Amino acid sequence: MSNNNIVIREITKRDDEQVAQVIRNVLIEFGVPKVGTAYADKSLDTMTETYSGSKSTYYVIDYEGRIIGGAGIAPLDNFDGNVCELQKMYFLPEARGRGLGSLMMDACLKKAKEFGFEKCYLETMPYMDDARKLYSKSGFENLEQPLGDTGHYSCNVWMIKNL
Repeated sequence: MSNNNIVIREITKRDDEQVAQVIRNVLIEFGVPKVGTAYADKSLDTMTETYSGSKSTYYVIDYEGRIIGGAGIAPLDNFDGNVCELQKMYFLPEARGRGLGSLMMDACLKKAKEFGFEKCYLETMPYMDDARKLYSKSGFENLEQPLGDTGHYSCNVWMIKNL
């Protein structure tokens, strides 16, 4: 697989089913609980609609018409402040180790700045080592407790970055 055939673009309705499957497959691969995580989010099956609001967007990694990863930005739920959340950033094995995570992170953070957010927050799991390395490399720092209320109570690593 060549990076020349890979496109990072905004999600479209025809991507919804593939994106939901990518996210669920990655969560199963990593043994993530099905409750208290993105796995249980009702929005997984309607991602285009979920990210159609103002100050929200979701990007996919399209390899010759097949979705192999994605990530989004949206206002942080149940939080009073100008903070967005990096959401549902997952990649299939064939997308990993190719620099696509950094490209996706750059696209999401650029869009967050365009939306006017001051900070970006995320939640993850402690054993998602490669993801946590990418987040740290991108300037995210650990928090002692969560912000807002995303409903992802099984995620117990919280990070934030000034934009």
